[in-house]
Amino acid sequence: MFESLSERLQDALGELRGRGKLSAPDIDKAMREIRLALLEADVNFKVVREFVAHVKERALGQEVMESLTPAQQVIKIVNEELTELMGAGDSKLAFSGRPPTVILMAGLQGSGKTTACAKLATFLKKDGKRPVLVAADVYRPAAIDQLVTLGERAGVPVYAPGADVDPVDIAKQGVEFAREKGDVAIIDTAGRLHIDEELMHELVRMRKEVKPHNILLVVDAMTGQDAVNAAEQFKQSVDIDGVVLTKLDGDARGGAALSVRAVTGKPIKFASTGEKLGDLDYFHPDRMASRILGMGDVLSLIERAQETIDEKQAAQMEERLRKAEFTFEDFLVQMKQVRKLGSLSSIVGMLPGVPGMKQLKNAQVDDRQLDRIEAMVLSMTPEERRHPEVIDGSRRQRIARGSGHTVQDVNALLKQFREMQKMVKQLAGGKMPKFGPGMPPGMPPL
Repeated sequence: MFESLSERLQDALGELRGRGKLSAPDIDKAMREIRLALLEADVNFKVVREFVAHVKERALGQEVMESLTPAQQVIKIVNEELTELMGAGDSKLAFSGRPPTVILMAGLQGSGKTTACAKLATFLKKDGKRPVLVAADVYRPAAIDQLVTLGERAGVPVYAPGADVDPVDIAKQGVEFAREKGDVAIIDTAGRLHIDEELMHELVRMRKEVKPHNILLVVDAMTGQDAVNAAEQFKQSVDIDGVVLTKLDGDARGGAALSVRAVTGKPIKFASTGEKLGDLDYFHPDRMASRILGMGDVLSLIERAQETIDEKQAAQMEERLRKAEFTFEDFLVQMKQVRKLGSLSSIVGMLPGVPGMKQLKNAQVDDRQLDRIEAMVLSMTPEERRHPEVIDGSRRQRIARGSGHTVQDVNALLKQFREMQKMVKQLAGGKMPKFGPGMPPGMPPL
């Protein structure tokens, strides 16, 4: 989502890097570029004005103008101000000492609210909680069925008495259901196509009856300033505790993420970055600011790896690599481990100095290429995977037919694999392999 903004900001700050000393005109020029970049990203204009004023005031201070590395100081200031803009510290959920904890989910229709409920249940379940979903959206066709289906996929109970029951009564009964079946009640409320008094009145009644510990507003990040305006109105009427941003994996300009906290004063608590139920996590403003400025998000990548990668398999693989043993079967295991981390674009976005996939276009690495490689490897027999040297001309033709590729594709794969084996032997022998034009395209370093 932030790729365009990220490039613009990095270009603006990059022009400062080559200067040993910064002047006021240098700062003014950079601030103009930053202002334009934020406005084009659909950030609220009042937020942009205040942000640029804060950065400029600090950038013209003694700390920068007398620094030996003034450009680095300006980048540090922009990073800190971006973090402050999105919420400074991480904001967690409030949990009741006497279960169940009640979480009321609100939002406009089409914001992804029902799916966000199931994602939140999945997130809390991984954290050791016992969530229950409550279907209190009785107006949208199939909303109840959708929540029941998502609940089954997430493996959590769903309280859904039907569409002919008052939503406030459903919420009250759902909390009692959660008291018996779990320790967290996540209530999916009705959305509308726009803000109306009926929607707000129902949410106010529900809040009085169930006394939720958290009221979360689900906001579609793709709707830009409309999302921010809706958040402000919900805050005034219902007094929300925080925001859940959905569709952060989209290609919108990202203005909502940078504006919603500053406009409403309420923190972004969660961010959804994909379509799978596991694609929800706490929102970390400092990590997001670092990603926007091309500094990466290594902490999130490490956390994701710790959650998904099998430590026993990783230890076994490390032992084999130390012995310079690496086969196509090992490659398949490694590929599955890497793919558990998410798409290549999302992984690359977390690496320092690589804000998006553009830098990898020349290397031609994408998820579809991994699919093609995997198809060819799976078309090999177990013996061929363990001993690639036995693959002769007829075997190559069979592998090509079985995977839907050409013999030339199979030849290229085998050549790339031999290069990778050489690299593994160099690493096992304590030598640093040379990375350059000979690095096999389409095969990420393992």
